[in-house]
Amino acid sequence: MFLTTELNGKTIVYHEDTEFLVQIGRGKGSYKTRWSFKGNLYQAVKYYNGLNVGYGYKKRLLMPSSPKPTLAVCRS
Repeated sequence: MFLTTELNGKTIVYHEDTEFLVQIGRGKGSYKTRWSFKGNLYQAVKYYNGLNVGYGYKKRLLMPSSPKPTLAVCRS
């Protein structure tokens, strides 16, 4: 069963086995996965929105199985 939702103007189609990653980084191109959610986009977005970034840190929300994996990015 496929689920469809809209995030930041993008239509996202996924299923219960789709993996979502919330990553935090600092500096040039250095991201580390902090949280991984399987099939639960709502919870991934909740954690992503709950992160406060500042002083050179950045965060992003990924869906690695997508042709364009980056769903959201925030840099300070």
